[in-house]
Amino acid sequence: MRYGILGVTQVEDDRGALVAVGGPRVRALLAALAQRPDRTVAPETLIDDVWADEPPQDAPAALQALIGRLRRAVGKDTVTSETGGYRLRAAKEDVDLFVFEHLVGKGKSALAHEDAATATDHLRDALALWRGPALADLPDRTAATRPEALRLEATRTRVEADLRLGRAGDVVPELKELTEAHPYDEALQALLIRALRETGRGAHALAAYEGVRRTLMDGLGTDPGPELRALHAELLEGGGGGGGEEGELGRPGSGPWSEWPRAGADPMSPGASAQDAAPRDSSRAARNGNIRPRLNSFVGREPEIDAIRSDVQRARLVTLTGPGGSGKTRLAEEAAAGLPQAWLVELAPLDRPEAVPGAVVSALGLRETVLITNELAPQQYDPVALLVEYCAQRSELLILDNCEHVIGAAAELAETLLTHCPGLTILATSREPLGVPGELLRPVEPLPPDPARHLFLERASAVRPDADAALHDSAAVDEICRRLDGLPLAIELAAARLRMLTARQIADRLDDRFRLLTSGSRTVLPRQQTLRAVVDWSWDLLDERERTVLREASVFAGGWDLAAAEAVCTGSAADLVGALVDKSLIVATPYDGSDGSDGGGGADGSGGGESSDARAGIVGGMRYRMLETIHEYAAERAAEVPELLAAAERRHRAWVRALVEEAEPLLRSAEQLPWIRRLEAELDNSRAALYRAVVARDEEEAGALVLAMGWFWWLRNFRREGAEWTDLALRLCTVTGGAEASGPGRCDSPGVSRDTGRDAPLAYLAAVDPVAAFLATPTADHDERHPLYAMRMRLRMLHLFMTAETDPSARHGDERMREYIVRVRSVFAKGGPVAASMPGIIWPMTAHFMGSSAEDMRPAMDAAVANCRLYGGEWEIGVTLMFRTHMVVDAPGGMPGVDDDLAELRVLSRRVGDRWMRAQVCSAAGEAAMARSLFEEAKGEYAEALRLAYEVGAYAEAPFLMARLAEIAYRAGDRSRALTALDEASDASDRYGVPDARAFVHLLRAQIALDDGEFAYARELCEQARVESARGTPPPQFVAALDGVDALVMAAQCGQERGLRKMSDALLAAVAGRCADVVLAVLVEGAAGLLSELGDHPRAARLLGVGTRWRGGHLRPALECAVAERTEAAAIAALGPVGYESERATGTDFTRDDALRDLAEALKEHPAAAS
Repeated sequence: MRYGILGVTQVEDDRGALVAVGGPRVRALLAALAQRPDRTVAPETLIDDVWADEPPQDAPAALQALIGRLRRAVGKDTVTSETGGYRLRAAKEDVDLFVFEHLVGKGKSALAHEDAATATDHLRDALALWRGPALADLPDRTAATRPEALRLEATRTRVEADLRLGRAGDVVPELKELTEAHPYDEALQALLIRALRETGRGAHALAAYEGVRRTLMDGLGTDPGPELRALHAELLEGGGGGGGEEGELGRPGSGPWSEWPRAGADPMSPGASAQDAAPRDSSRAARNGNIRPRLNSFVGREPEIDAIRSDVQRARLVTLTGPGGSGKTRLAEEAAAGLPQAWLVELAPLDRPEAVPGAVVSALGLRETVLITNELAPQQYDPVALLVEYCAQRSELLILDNCEHVIGAAAELAETLLTHCPGLTILATSREPLGVPGELLRPVEPLPPDPARHLFLERASAVRPDADAALHDSAAVDEICRRLDGLPLAIELAAARLRMLTARQIADRLDDRFRLLTSGSRTVLPRQQTLRAVVDWSWDLLDERERTVLREASVFAGGWDLAAAEAVCTGSAADLVGALVDKSLIVATPYDGSDGSDGGGGADGSGGGESSDARAGIVGGMRYRMLETIHEYAAERAAEVPELLAAAERRHRAWVRALVEEAEPLLRSAEQLPWIRRLEAELDNSRAALYRAVVARDEEEAGALVLAMGWFWWLRNFRREGAEWTDLALRLCTVTGGAEASGPGRCDSPGVSRDTGRDAPLAYLAAVDPVAAFLATPTADHDERHPLYAMRMRLRMLHLFMTAETDPSARHGDERMREYIVRVRSVFAKGGPVAASMPGIIWPMTAHFMGSSAEDMRPAMDAAVANCRLYGGEWEIGVTLMFRTHMVVDAPGGMPGVDDDLAELRVLSRRVGDRWMRAQVCSAAGEAAMARSLFEEAKGEYAEALRLAYEVGAYAEAPFLMARLAEIAYRAGDRSRALTALDEASDASDRYGVPDARAFVHLLRAQIALDDGEFAYARELCEQARVESARGTPPPQFVAALDGVDALVMAAQCGQERGLRKMSDALLAAVAGRCADVVLAVLVEGAAGLLSELGDHPRAARLLGVGTRWRGGHLRPALECAVAERTEAAAIAALGPVGYESERATGTDFTRDDALRDLAEALKEHPAAAS
């Protein structure tokens, strides 16, 4: 086989045909191995390569699963397990990367020996191997750096060879693209200049030199190197080209905009203007502007520069707005670069509005410098009149920088000048708009992640010579840039701290960012030297009402809408929040919460009156937020006024509580989608409110918030977080209820955003053990007259519900835990309204913690259904019915009556409209169809359940449904579809953290491997399934199925006798676990097959009869049918038709105990089976 990793990973077989490898993770694994052909690679290295910084929860198990998928694609002998890791059995000449390196070496050697033609051939062959970015499937691009660099070197060498062969005209277009992609590569630039010269375009060559000179100066602050300077000298000595070209280049422009370099302009293109192609002759303009090059480079913002240049060509007043430190000044300067008539007017030093016109006069050089910050002598002239007179006949660009503190004067002057000077354009920078008619606003957003990281790394290299080594912690760098909101000034201040701290130390200290970031340049204004000074400048410009609202808004976390602001903030919230948006202290973004799905008004998606989206508050609104730096500052200012802060926090908690309590019942209705989106939007606010309620020791409010959020946490797979918050609420109940008891454990603050996350105030709960306290107080906390009694009991039930999947250690716990569960469930087992609403309706399921079977739980479920019919609504009736249906399908003899429950469930679920409920009903119907071997029917039910689960966002339900669809494909003989579906289910299990589904995927893969004769791999998969199932909540029928497959694997590897022993143990455990009859049938028929192979045909026939009876008249699936038919045929051949039928009939009368006794006798008759 041949392996391609110079692009998307691919494999070719010996005939050159592509081999289907699989999804991106499998391709990444193959790329990681192919980098190291025929070498053992450690699992840790492969995990780092495949997942980079985001490994799954159980990375070794996930890696093993990927290895299995890769082996199926390329062959199990191609990827082998070795001591210490895995190996790809391939030579270097089988991997395109190493073939490329070999050909490049040959090409360079040929060129060194003056054989340009051979060099070109080798290098073209080498470069033709590339199909895209190297190692494209690996998430970390570090490993691709060397191949990409060698590719560029090979390209340069090939172009050099082409030039020596006289092919200059052929390579010019390619070199133009290469130099645009690599503007600082002087070797490429030199090749382009040489190619232009050799094609007779000397003037274009000179223009190209000037272009690269500017690029190097602007971007790196350096001059061209010796090679480029020598080329320039040769061009000047040679005259540079014909007069016609020079005349074209020297044509004067008609104004500043014609002289502005077009974004992406190509000086070598036929349609390029003179100004695009060559340096301008400064003598053409009477007076040049005053913008001078900066000493450091400008990073990112290329799209913004193009947009600003477009803006000023269609509007005469453009204002760049944004918070302090967002880079407005630098962006304006860079946008104006290249205009000789662009003038920067620095307004920041002004301390009086009336000094604005004089500052413009001074910037334009119309008189001697005025001391603008001191009192001026009586003026003998009118500066405004002077400016109007000067600018009226000129095309000028004025940059009015930092207008916010003299906003009125700046606006007045701008309007006057624009009215009287038609050739004038003004580009202003300000933290708020000028408010002049015709003003075009251009918000300056924070830097995106990649440019922000680039800026940090570039500034870091200026303060530390060993910056590359110091910045190896890329996660810390990313955290710094993210938490500093991508603000260039803040990032530069952080980079300056690298003189004494590592990137990780800086990131860890950003909670105290205002004391940390104080090392700005000494040459800038004082307000730009520290992060605090930058924000202080904005704060000082606010009036007292605006400061109050900013303080109050600091209690929000993650954003808010106008209604929330009006509920939490005092004064005229709408006007004041709008003023703070104008001043760039609050960010406003449109929000409609749309996810493309139908919010619905009724069960059929229709509805009259106010829409559910409108009721949820997500239609046509704006959301507001603060950048993290502004939020930290506002929170500090709020802490200066404790009474104001405490009142705002109380109003915030009340607003969150009202929201979540309104949403809670609607999450279970046809209107659920917009309310789910609303709660997701306010998730950080709900966390903040919960945290503050716990810190305030407000048991009632904390409990109410937890109960209102409980179903949302479950539905949207925030179950672990929900369990942690519920645990905190129970600890608080213990403390405030006077029943405090110490116990093991610690208390962390779950899911709390950095805005509110302070663990210290929660330390008082760390030693509290709510279980021990509850059991130690048999009367005080059980007083039903206590006003918080019902809430406390509901919290305990919710906690058990949340921990059912998130805390496997709680299952089948010690006697203390069992006593706790019994006492909690006894309260709800009495019935009544509290047991007919969430979370009370799930009380029968708590028996699962104590190892009870589905059959054991049936009476409790019947009681729960009856209680909900008396006291609950249709949703509660439907959910208890649905739980019961799922259980009876898994219980022996449970199928009769299931159809009646399903029929009622379908009616209820359609009427209620809850998509989760409808998905569960479809899933239950699918389980019932599977038990009857009605696989096409089951497929339709599971597919609909999966669609509904995705629609409602119940993603934790998806992996198992996908695995069930894979099982159906496998049973139908569609192996390819089954394997693809299993891969999808495995990925979903990893993504959503569902160990039960992952275990089921391993089980199905083990069955397929067993069918393929890959017994060692099947055994490995069985072990993986067992490990995964221990992390979740596997039902007894899953354990039985796993034991059955494992028994068949053992039989294949170690002989039928040992396999029969294991199959017998599996059947015994399944009977003890009260598994469904169909599960027992599969095991007993497996035992019959093993007995047949051992020649015990009478017993095999009897067990076939048992299996037929336990299937309840339903047909066997195709694969199981084939095994049964082989067993039957062998028995008929040995016993004759009459003898076979007699034994089979005997088996049909067997009880479970009879079947187990017969198997026990078989073990005695086959002594090796007991070894």
